[in-house]
Amino acid sequence: MKVENMTSNKTSLSSIIPTLYIISTPIGNIKDITLRALEKLQELDYIACEDTRVSAKLLQHYNIKAKTFSYHEHNKEVSSERIIDLLKSGNSVGLISDAGMPLVSDPGYVLVKRCIEEDIDITCLPGATSSLTALSLSGLPSDSFYFNGFLPNKSGARVKKLEELKNIKTTLIFFDSAKRLISSLEDMHSVLGDLEVAVARELTKRFEEVKRGSLSSLVEFYQENGAPKGEIVIVVKNDKKEEMKQEYVDILILKLLKDNKVKEVARQLSEEYNLNKNEIYKRALEIK
Repeated sequence: MKVENMTSNKTSLSSIIPTLYIISTPIGNIKDITLRALEKLQELDYIACEDTRVSAKLLQHYNIKAKTFSYHEHNKEVSSERIIDLLKSGNSVGLISDAGMPLVSDPGYVLVKRCIEEDIDITCLPGATSSLTALSLSGLPSDSFYFNGFLPNKSGARVKKLEELKNIKTTLIFFDSAKRLISSLEDMHSVLGDLEVAVARELTKRFEEVKRGSLSSLVEFYQENGAPKGEIVIVVKNDKKEEMKQEYVDILILKLLKDNKVKEVARQLSEEYNLNKNEIYKRALEIK
């Protein structure tokens, strides 16, 4: 699909009021971009790209003529100042990443912070993001989640980080590379236990795939079949309850038995502490 001159009038509020436009781009399928994003990209004077070579494919596909330059982890300080100068000079500037939403595991935070310091307007044109796409496909609880981005490369540092995260009892989302996938899953299994997990790759592309199962089963699968290719998102259901010590359970049973029947004690404890109702019932009979 080619988009020819979606708007021919480049004189807009962006040339009067300096504004940085944070624009989400497709994570795989080139059609996953909003009409609003395409219209704004057509209007811009400059586009700051994570990698101009990668962005060129998207911009050429939609016939977008704005000047591009790089904005990435290694030049973020210098490029931020360049963008500030361009905006103050009346130019319209957009920020895009190679794929998905800028600032999500990307260095755009430095630029946004500088714009705020300089009292320059910022607006976001939302769109595709791989973290939420993977979450929606995972089949795991989505009412609450924690996005961590990339874990450390080395196992020791990765284990330390997972130890910090294991008490966050919600769905965890990680980015990872294919070459580290097996070792990352092994460390997750070691630290978090044998939790439910989904491994999503090549999202929105032709070979999109989501593998679901326990951490142990997916470790075994990838050890036998090798790590897959493509960009990886790992979603983990981290809601494993810590086992309650029997002596504490007995104390609760004794306390409740003073005013309740055995059946009611079993019901209350099973609902409140996620304990097995039949086991509580048998133990309450023994104690009574």
